[in-house]
Amino acid sequence: MELVTISDIEAAAKRVEGVAVRTPLLLQTWDPRGTLWLKPESLQPIGAFKVRGAFNAIGSLDDAARERGVIAYSSGNHAQAVAYAAQRYGVPAVIVVPDVAPRIKVEATRAYGAEVIEVPIGEHEAKARELAAERGLTLVPPFDDAAIIAGQGTAGLEIAEELPEVDVVLVPISGGGLAAGVGTAIKARCPRARVIGVEPALAADAADSLRRGELVRWPQADRARTIADGLRSQPSELTFAHLREVVDAMVTVTEDEIREAVRVLARQARLVAEPSGAVTTAAYLFHAEELPAGKTVALVSGGNADPAMFAEILAG
Repeated sequence: MELVTISDIEAAAKRVEGVAVRTPLLLQTWDPRGTLWLKPESLQPIGAFKVRGAFNAIGSLDDAARERGVIAYSSGNHAQAVAYAAQRYGVPAVIVVPDVAPRIKVEATRAYGAEVIEVPIGEHEAKARELAAERGLTLVPPFDDAAIIAGQGTAGLEIAEELPEVDVVLVPISGGGLAAGVGTAIKARCPRARVIGVEPALAADAADSLRRGELVRWPQADRARTIADGLRSQPSELTFAHLREVVDAMVTVTEDEIREAVRVLARQARLVAEPSGAVTTAAYLFHAEELPAGKTVALVSGGNADPAMFAEILAG
């Protein structure tokens, strides 16, 4: 299986330049250890890192494919990213979402001009593939694609350029596209740095898989228990092959730890983070004994928090 290379990520960086925000590394002065930097991908145009992969994937298509249009399946952030990228490129877009997806993400996707189709949870991928075949649309998957992985890897390229002496990079893992890309970039540019994947304990299928050395599938009902709705997917064969090469260790965090990390990010870092985006900070705050020492970057992957849930967490 051919893996994404640093050259692929460098090419992606040129495609997304001027569209994806080059998010800063923010040293957290409230941290008593003084070793935490946050990379707030929540500041991207659609509020999450997914814009990087979507722009690289659509930017890699030929004119004929763009004219026919694209289709994607997603619980929210990838949906918005593809809709936004398609709008910027003038490409028709259809997005299939589970009917339990956060309304804030669904409505934002519609606002970018995409046709949104809602189906029962667990059926959105199959429906998207069916419609792609029927309508001649190009499927832009959320993570199982080399162009997506390379696009997400541009975040890792930025970390390496801004903090070349980084010791630890904390990355959330769901489908694995972000960790695959960021890990590839970090290993190429900062080979001494350790890449640590972070998952909710209630959806720790990647940790389970890496421990066993093979893909382990958790039931959808089990993965749906976590408040981190953006981390309920599972790695593909492609992303898992990357994870085995570039992820040095895994940390899992509890639901209470995720909630507290959301509060800390809001109150101390002045950042709005959805639960999925807060898991890396949770790992830093509550699992220091499982992490290597040194300069640590926690990637805050998204900030599209449901307003009611966000208020409830802050009040807790």
